Amino acid sequence: MSADPGHGGARPAAHQHGYPLPQLPASVDVYDTTLRDGSQQEGLSLTVDDKLRVAEQLDHLGVQYIEGGWPGANPKDEEFFRRAAGGDLHLETATLVAFGSTRKAGGRAETDPVLADLLAARTPVVCLVAKAAEWHVTETLRSTLTEAIDMVADSVGYLVSQGRRVFLDAEHFFDGYRANPRFSTDVLTAAAGAGAEVLVLCDTNGGTLPFEVERIVGEVGGSVDWRLGCHFHNDSGCAVANSLMAVRMGVSQVQGCVNGYGERTGNADLTAVVPDLSLKMRVGTIGDEGLARLTAVSHHIAELVNIAPRPHQPFVGVSAFAHKAGLHTSAIARASAAYEHVHPQSVGNGTRFVVSEMAGRSTVALKAEQLGLSIGDRALAEVVEKLKDLEHRGYHYEVADGSLELLMRAATGWKQTFFSLESHRVITDFREDGSFVTEATVKVIVGDDRIIATAEGNGPVNALDAALRKAIGPVFPELAHVHLTDFKVRVLDTRQGTAAVTRVLIDTSDGERTWTTIGVSENIIEASWEALQDSIVFGLLLRGAGPQQNRDS
Repeated sequence: MSADPGHGGARPAAHQHGYPLPQLPASVDVYDTTLRDGSQQEGLSLTVDDKLRVAEQLDHLGVQYIEGGWPGANPKDEEFFRRAAGGDLHLETATLVAFGSTRKAGGRAETDPVLADLLAARTPVVCLVAKAAEWHVTETLRSTLTEAIDMVADSVGYLVSQGRRVFLDAEHFFDGYRANPRFSTDVLTAAAGAGAEVLVLCDTNGGTLPFEVERIVGEVGGSVDWRLGCHFHNDSGCAVANSLMAVRMGVSQVQGCVNGYGERTGNADLTAVVPDLSLKMRVGTIGDEGLARLTAVSHHIAELVNIAPRPHQPFVGVSAFAHKAGLHTSAIARASAAYEHVHPQSVGNGTRFVVSEMAGRSTVALKAEQLGLSIGDRALAEVVEKLKDLEHRGYHYEVADGSLELLMRAATGWKQTFFSLESHRVITDFREDGSFVTEATVKVIVGDDRIIATAEGNGPVNALDAALRKAIGPVFPELAHVHLTDFKVRVLDTRQGTAAVTRVLIDTSDGERTWTTIGVSENIIEASWEALQDSIVFGLLLRGAGPQQNRDS
């Protein structure tokens, strides 16, 4: 079979490394641990409701297993599993998993409180973590290697006897195997003998490299008939590559987090692992429908955890299939595979043509076509020259999609008729108690009406936004769905000090789409108003707004 760069290539032929190279599996199970391992990321905090909504999104994506947390570890996880069992979580495809540790050293599985909490969570699958490195047993647990193995066998056997499916997370397995492969393998043997269904090899510190994964997984998987899983952290930047290598060496369960969330530098990013497996290696994961939802689910979960999506994230980032250079865009117009390694639609993303000072006519024409705009040759040439002039003055349209679309619409003769500005004024008062109060007044024309509105805010932009909404909101109720989400200011020429030209970028969302608008001026209020006005106009245009009185007549 010949290689197809747009759809993955042929599977590599088996060859010898001192261990058998297994045939790639037809499919692997995807195990998401965002709700447990992912939530350990610095700055990421989920309420119980957040966890339930994230679980629903993961189920919608089509992952096979969702690790819900550690029951008994904290009140939040206790409530999550209680509500999940009580009917607040309805999973169509995924299986909920409870995570916890083996029994304590010297104790009994039947009376261990952690195992009791795992059973009380009422999940069909339990994932047990156990030390698989000699150093961690003797120095961290302060126990013996024999007792550590007994802890694994007793705990797995007890949970299996209670009707639970058990996965074993062999913590620090790769580090432990390098130091003492016999003990690390004995841990797996004990778990498998007691009835563990999957033995998950964990790179807990994230320091293992792909060639080490190839050797170790090859040696372990080539010697026994166990079902293996993998769990990689990204401290060396290799978590995705390590996951792919582990599957190549016979692993049939891949653990990770959507968007690569996790402690320190994060876990293996499933939004890269899954399409790489499915589209490149031809290993089944979440099916074509799930893949087509990947970008939407990635961004939805990012909103739920309140962490901005990374624009340059592979496969699902807004810049993943963005093309700026005129040479690239001309080629893509003829054949998309020229500069795209997979079809963007296969992962729910899309091609974007980024317009900047580097743009040629073909780039602008493709962008206009993408927006559904008809621009003649003369207008096209004018847009190109105007873009280059504006970017020379400090505008940056490749990051301001909202303002760019308004500019290109204007080239077709379109004019916004929602409102026109007569004037605006901003006053900031310093009071005796040390507080600042900002007041803005706007005078606008809407249809035949002249409207004056005044509002206070915690700064000039907030006050202007409030005043404009107060003025036109009753006429355009769609504005209630349009919210500013971010405000960024950059000084373009620091040598001018406080007189420097300022660039303002405003991010806005209506809950379904996010857009960015731009303003540039020596006066920061003027730059802010320009970006603010564009954001409101674009939002009203996007939502098909029209005067309230016209629709009521």
